[in-house]
Amino acid sequence: MESYGTTHTPQIKICGLTKAEDAAKCVSLGADAIGLVFFKKSPRYLTPPKAQTIIHALPKGTTVVGVFANEPLNSIMDIVYSCNINTVQLHGNEPPKFVKDLTLQGLRVIKALYMEGEPSVKKMATYDASAYIVECAEGILPGGNAMTWNWQDAADFGEQHPLILAGGLNADNVTNAIRQAVPDAVDVSSGVESAPGKKDMHKVQAFIKAVQGCTLKKELRRVFS
Repeated sequence: MESYGTTHTPQIKICGLTKAEDAAKCVSLGADAIGLVFFKKSPRYLTPPKAQTIIHALPKGTTVVGVFANEPLNSIMDIVYSCNINTVQLHGNEPPKFVKDLTLQGLRVIKALYMEGEPSVKKMATYDASAYIVECAEGILPGGNAMTWNWQDAADFGEQHPLILAGGLNADNVTNAIRQAVPDAVDVSSGVESAPGKKDMHKVQAFIKAVQGCTLKKELRRVFS
């Protein structure tokens, strides 16, 4: 897949947006990517028409990530085409072939890995994804569980694979999480909300400011355009 170069500050994805004005504001504050949830059991679930409204409010070139969990391939592709999305994030138990099939459709694929120990991570690394979002194994919903964990557990995995760190992140702990895991990007949803699906722009701004203040010596991969 296409490479977007390198950086020394982790990129930022704000996930679970439900309002067009909030999504546009997140981008203006410095978010590199916006995540839209198409998992029907999530409180942040969007219908494709609602997602289209949000996408149309974003600046041209904004990376939009469609978040799915155990959705059939044809359903994902229908949403991808109708919403003009080129990056999908998989949070279910999709097999490696499923990732490959989406990649062959020209999509960038982010696969969620759940930290249950080193053997589990090594097994999951058999997926040939564009990037991996690594979070706590205790959450049950994609795109916002607020579960914190030992972020350093992800550091070794990130040495070999494009790493997006998630799981209980907020403005108060993201600096420490970045220092421990050294991720290429961070992903936040519930950590910048006043309620599920309702983003608090003060929290968003504080989170982005905290991340942008983390300049690492290591050269990081740009996982978003």
